[in-house]
Amino acid sequence: MRRRSIGVVLTLLVTALLAAGCGGDDNSSATTEETTATGEATTVQLAADPSGALAFDKTTLDAPAGMVTIELTNDSSVAHNVEVEGNGVEKRSDTITGATTSVTLDLQPGSYEFYCAVPGHKQAGMEGTLTVG
Repeated sequence: MRRRSIGVVLTLLVTALLAAGCGGDDNSSATTEETTATGEATTVQLAADPSGALAFDKTTLDAPAGMVTIELTNDSSVAHNVEVEGNGVEKRSDTITGATTSVTLDLQPGSYEFYCAVPGHKQAGMEGTLTVG
């Protein structure tokens, strides 16, 4: 009788440990999904003039508040980048030719300036306004 009681207790103990292990997996999975969802950014497309002219294809961009990625495509052989500035934020992408680059920022509602920071390009008109709502 005593062996049977020990067997029942061990079975219950193993079952309880397995159930606790399954509950732990569910919690870590929910945390991972939450982190992924809050870590996603809104992507806004921007392109440099493919002929090499010092111009972007847009002078205005719009995005919701939060994480925003500006993806710059530069199909020309002239080097370009994109820098965002305003409301205490200033961040620049890599400078590229014939490629794509991006810059990701955590933005509050308001207006921001974006421009090509290669010397002389902003002055030639490679600039615009990013409105974050």
